[in-house]
Amino acid sequence: MRRSRSHDLPRPAGEVHAWPTLLALFPYLWQYKWRVGAALISLVSAKLASVAVPLVFKDMIDSLSVQNMALALPALLLLLYGGLRFATALFTELREMFFARVTQRAVRRIALEVFRHLHSLSLRFHLDRQTGGVSRDIERGTRSISSLINYTLYSILPTLVELALVLGILLSQYDWVFAAITAASLVTYIVFTVKVSNWRINIRRAVNESDSAANSRAIDSLLNYETVKYFNNEAYEAKRYDTQLEQWENAATRSQITLSLLNLGQQAIIATGVTLMMWRATAGVVAGTMTIGDLVLVNAFLIQLYMPLNFLGVVYREIRQALTDIERMFGLLNENREVADAPGAIALPHGPAEVRFEAVDFAYDQARPILHEVSFTIPAGHTLAVVGHSGAGKSTLSRLLYRFYDVTGGAIRINGMDLRQVTQDSLRSAIGIVPQDTVLFNDTLIYNIQYGRPGASREEAMAAARAAQLEAFVESLPEKWESRVGERGLKLSGGEKQRVAIARALLKNPPILIFDEATSALDSKTEKAIQAQLELAARGRTTLIIAHRLSTVMEADEILVLDGGRIIERGRHGPLLEAGGAYAQMWALQQQEALAEAGEAGLATGQAT
Repeated sequence: MRRSRSHDLPRPAGEVHAWPTLLALFPYLWQYKWRVGAALISLVSAKLASVAVPLVFKDMIDSLSVQNMALALPALLLLLYGGLRFATALFTELREMFFARVTQRAVRRIALEVFRHLHSLSLRFHLDRQTGGVSRDIERGTRSISSLINYTLYSILPTLVELALVLGILLSQYDWVFAAITAASLVTYIVFTVKVSNWRINIRRAVNESDSAANSRAIDSLLNYETVKYFNNEAYEAKRYDTQLEQWENAATRSQITLSLLNLGQQAIIATGVTLMMWRATAGVVAGTMTIGDLVLVNAFLIQLYMPLNFLGVVYREIRQALTDIERMFGLLNENREVADAPGAIALPHGPAEVRFEAVDFAYDQARPILHEVSFTIPAGHTLAVVGHSGAGKSTLSRLLYRFYDVTGGAIRINGMDLRQVTQDSLRSAIGIVPQDTVLFNDTLIYNIQYGRPGASREEAMAAARAAQLEAFVESLPEKWESRVGERGLKLSGGEKQRVAIARALLKNPPILIFDEATSALDSKTEKAIQAQLELAARGRTTLIIAHRLSTVMEADEILVLDGGRIIERGRHGPLLEAGGAYAQMWALQQQEALAEAGEAGLATGQAT
């Protein structure tokens, strides 16, 4: 599967793909083109008012310096001064009001699109990635969209407009030297900022990478809380986490030191430019070529330019970082779907389903094939069981039937239709599964049952729970159906979780059911209790049972014995025992183990009494 290399290898400093990222972002913003236009008009209007303020202030100063000047003129100029100040704030707020919906809608649409795309990617992608790192990519990317838009619209564009207006005024009304000093300071500042910031890119990237790694390590450890406790490895996990934090600390320290050096250089450039401008203006006043008002005007322009220019370095660094984060998030959107609907794929018709594997070959890795020419048919309403030792390829069958992967050879058909020619949505709607390890959401019991069919009513979900023999357990809980199950369902026992899984499958009401080692993690007593519900759930449905314990497949219409990815035996329980082959050997071995367990249990009971 082709991967976006931006996720795996750090790029050289300065190599941020700005234009492709901006072009990818543009359609999400242009959806509200009239709002964008209104915001830009407000931006220019705010800057025109802002630049006009020092001009009015200059006229006020010059008018006050004239002897016997009537009070009316300064008063009018004062009113105009106040009006322009208010106009600057008014148009600035209008700009933000017009653009607020654009920014938030763009963030919402992109986040939703990435979320949907991640769910559409193959199981292989999610097995290769750490969930914590991917979630941080999405979090940073969506946050950076807001940052990029805000910095561009609220900092970069206003500064450029203001600089253009100020340079125009300085060139038209004063000595060209003022404009030259301003332009030279600006160019020097920008060149210095770009060069140093590009040098710092790899340092910033190292901070982000170590931050993601530390976050992924923490999430992985906390998700496996019980395993950590089982092996008394709290100190070991803390040490591993601290190793990542140490890398983050070192990278963050380097980043802060280089940031301080950058800020010092920027301040030196600004201080030099300001000193030269004020020296030139003071010399003009002394020579009589400039008035006090002109000196105040130049100083006011410098003050207005100083703040955004001083902030420009921070803005540039943040925009570069935002572009990096957005590019990383868009890289998730560029991940190819290993399994995608074919052009013209049709929905799988509802109703009874016949499942057929036709000479299926499959390998997760081409160097290690898993299945070899596996062929079988499950007639509609029948039950087929697949047994075999661990690693024989049993669970791979369910993943292929769900089309988490595509077969590398042969075909899988439902009612004669190749899975690759039907939509994945309709395919997975037709299949229900009770897995070996039922993972639940950290929500209520009723929520987890309704997850089988989110549109189902509460009464339908409760009916499914009763059919799964879950009602007595629920009634014993203080909060009944609203009881929370904990992270991944850790508050429930294995048998209780399996009953929730059965209830979900019953609520979904699919024509095809898969029991993937559904009872292998349970004790014998719980297994027998669950087995009755499984048989009830399978009644009238096309059922694939993947099992290790042969006692759970005795009533299957057909049993396949899988070994090394090949079917070595097939038939019903009785004939397979009589054949004396691999199935009979597995049965004899499991019977001996069951007798041994029963003997140990009886001995323990006798000692206890």
